[in-house]
Amino acid sequence: MPIDGVKTARVSASSADGSDEEWQKSEHHKGEGTFEAGEGHHFYRPIDSYEGLHRWDPNFQWTEKEERKIVRKIDARVCTFACVTFFALQLDRGNIGQALASTLLQDLGMTSNDYNLGQTVFLVCFLLAEMPSQLLSKRIGPDRWIPMQIVSWSLVAACQAFLNGRGSYLACRALLGFLEGGFIPDTILFLSFFYKSSELPKRLTCFWISYTVAGIIGSFLAFVFLHITDANGGGAWRYLFAYEGLITGVIGIIAAFWMPASPVQTKGGLRGKNGWFTEHEERIIVNRVIRDDPSKGSMHNRQAVTPRRFWESLKDYHMWPIYALGLIWLIPTHPAQSYLTLQLRYQGFTTFQTNLLTIPSAVLAIITLIAITWIAERTNQRLLWGVGVEVWNIVLLIALELLPQKSMPWPRWAILTLLVGGPSIHPVVVALTSRNAGSVRTRTVASALYNMSVQLSNIAGANVYQEKDAPYYKNGNKVLIALAVISGFLFVFAKYYYDWWNRYIFRTRKYRYRASPDNWYTGETPQNGMP
Repeated sequence: MPIDGVKTARVSASSADGSDEEWQKSEHHKGEGTFEAGEGHHFYRPIDSYEGLHRWDPNFQWTEKEERKIVRKIDARVCTFACVTFFALQLDRGNIGQALASTLLQDLGMTSNDYNLGQTVFLVCFLLAEMPSQLLSKRIGPDRWIPMQIVSWSLVAACQAFLNGRGSYLACRALLGFLEGGFIPDTILFLSFFYKSSELPKRLTCFWISYTVAGIIGSFLAFVFLHITDANGGGAWRYLFAYEGLITGVIGIIAAFWMPASPVQTKGGLRGKNGWFTEHEERIIVNRVIRDDPSKGSMHNRQAVTPRRFWESLKDYHMWPIYALGLIWLIPTHPAQSYLTLQLRYQGFTTFQTNLLTIPSAVLAIITLIAITWIAERTNQRLLWGVGVEVWNIVLLIALELLPQKSMPWPRWAILTLLVGGPSIHPVVVALTSRNAGSVRTRTVASALYNMSVQLSNIAGANVYQEKDAPYYKNGNKVLIALAVISGFLFVFAKYYYDWWNRYIFRTRKYRYRASPDNWYTGETPQNGMP
């Protein structure tokens, strides 16, 4: 949230055009927690083409009870399905790890370095697709673009069943990267249509929980599909790719008829002829979102970002510390996640034991993800908790480095499980990117840029462990320890930079407010959530 005293919006009061007159006269709206119009709400008006303009009303009022009810409805219809689509993404991009525990490398005549190259190709293509995908999503609407993405990548994912060598493997990884790139910022943009900035972190936590749940379900599916072999007793991974691609394709088709264009455009498709919300509920959704962040009314949901606005967003240097964090903070755990199944195989576990032994780390990741997000929001110390995450990583990486090579397999499994299942500050940082953007066009570009920086870190992380360093990757672990230390200091720098900037903005607004109250409401947005 904005720092104390700089809250641009909270509220509401009676309908100016009289359309809710009967409701206003009733006792229903009276009582605890009524949202009333605050100073400043008349200063800002969405653009004429804004899709929710007919529901915008600076004098509209509603109760906390009504808002809680609507948020629950949005959670059930919007957030839950967003999690299902993220599940589809992770199922198709993550099953390469389960295939690796099978006979993929042997059947295709490849080495682990070839596998690394394939992952790098995937991530580079994913990275290159981020910005074009996000800009296209803003132009035609995420409700149209996301289903198209899912169906497209599901076809390529299923076609991996027909891989016949290194070349086809690299080609499929490249196509998957191009088609999946941009999906995450596209979905975050879609969620921002329905939620206030303070509500996003919890929903993004659910979003990333679905990422982990996909790993758990994927392990069980792999256990089933990898039992299906050809006449020679091999090729089980082909069935894994084919069936999981089919599952994802079904989700994509459903998405095309389920996802609405905006909160005020829910009629039709699987949503029913009457849509999800009543007129009164649409008024609440539109006004609460606009009052929380007036910039959301500065563009409509199918309006492209112009080249000039795009360049202005790129030049917004206040977002650069977040991009810098994205470049480094995920690297210390990435190799352990990518090589978990391979390292367990090195310890003598079978293919099926290996896939089942990855489940505890996924369950732990869900628990720690919920915990770190709740604590960060509760204490209002979001970036400093990133330091705690890196301390966790450093301790476990040192333990992994000091573990004797001839030790029993279970201590190594335990350390790897704690490392892979450790707390992730990712939803918090993603939410900060959205909250700090200050405008729809900056949010569009910034979400993609942050995710691009994350993909760059994934590319680096995919190449830390090398074949010559196998099977314990001692040199790679030393590099990861150093990067975790650097990341910790970067979190501290970002926290104090935004603290300084928030104080500067507060003083500037306070001065401007003496001249005109209008300036407080429409002035420059502070960098949120960093105290």
